[in-house]
Amino acid sequence: MGLEPPPVFVRGLTKRLRGGVRAVESLDLTVGHGQIVGLAGPNGAGKSITLKVLLGLVRPSGGRVEIFGEPVRPGAPVLARVGALVDGPGFAPYLSGLDNLRLAWRALGLDEHDGDFEYALGIAGLGPAVHRRYRTYSHGMRYRLGLAQALIGRPDLLILDEPTTGLDPAHVLTIRQAIDDASARGCAVLLSSHQLGEVERLCTHTAVMRRGSLVVAGSVPEVIGQASVVVLDVAVPEAGRAVLAQVPGVRAVTSPEGRFGDHRLLAVEGDALRPVELLVALAEAGVEVRSFRRGRSLEEAYLTLVGGDLAVEGERTDR
Repeated sequence: MGLEPPPVFVRGLTKRLRGGVRAVESLDLTVGHGQIVGLAGPNGAGKSITLKVLLGLVRPSGGRVEIFGEPVRPGAPVLARVGALVDGPGFAPYLSGLDNLRLAWRALGLDEHDGDFEYALGIAGLGPAVHRRYRTYSHGMRYRLGLAQALIGRPDLLILDEPTTGLDPAHVLTIRQAIDDASARGCAVLLSSHQLGEVERLCTHTAVMRRGSLVVAGSVPEVIGQASVVVLDVAVPEAGRAVLAQVPGVRAVTSPEGRFGDHRLLAVEGDALRPVELLVALAEAGVEVRSFRRGRSLEEAYLTLVGGDLAVEGERTDR
């Protein structure tokens, strides 16, 4: 028996808005079982609309979008396996938080005396306020109740838009633990965030977007982790060198003798470099990056590139 298809499989996703505005362009994205993937990037990068396409709330202009191997469309049966909180929670304002959660629970045919209901209440973390009307809740209280609703029935895929925005530190920890618990039982998690630091703390993998396009994707240590040297394979090395020299923390940008494919390499040296910051700077300047790798030292990177036997720490990551 073959392996189950990945929870999220996207190839060539394109979405254009009215007036021809490009929201998402040729996006490739895969979320594996048990992974916590952070869709990162600044506001307006296309993160939220990508999540809405995955939930069947927005029709794509082109591309292939699948959940557990099934094409996504409005009301697709496979969406029953998905818990989501995108664009804020939707609850009846005149009902209490508890009654809203009970209503959602019953709508799925579940017993509120099930232990999972108490777990969901714990995620909401409202205390006595759970008996107050929803309309009196703050943003943070509403979001926590929405996350509790998203976890109803223990979904196989959890999709969250900016899950920690507007929450105090104690409740941020609660949200992180809930996401970790979901992942530990095999649930895949896809969340969006404009804060790389939050992605680094929460996620196992990340995909960074900029102006609707994918900049880089890979494991969090690979993409965001610090390095003393980052080696990039760029299409236009002269332009790349000029851009990289202006990135804070970069001490030197060199061009080792030798080639990787048909493109010249740039070795970037600095203190606590973050590959994602270099990649975003190059993407913003329109300089194409074919691959990158993190090196432990400039000497090791140089010897590897020119045919030495020493291995560069970290594997090459292709876009």
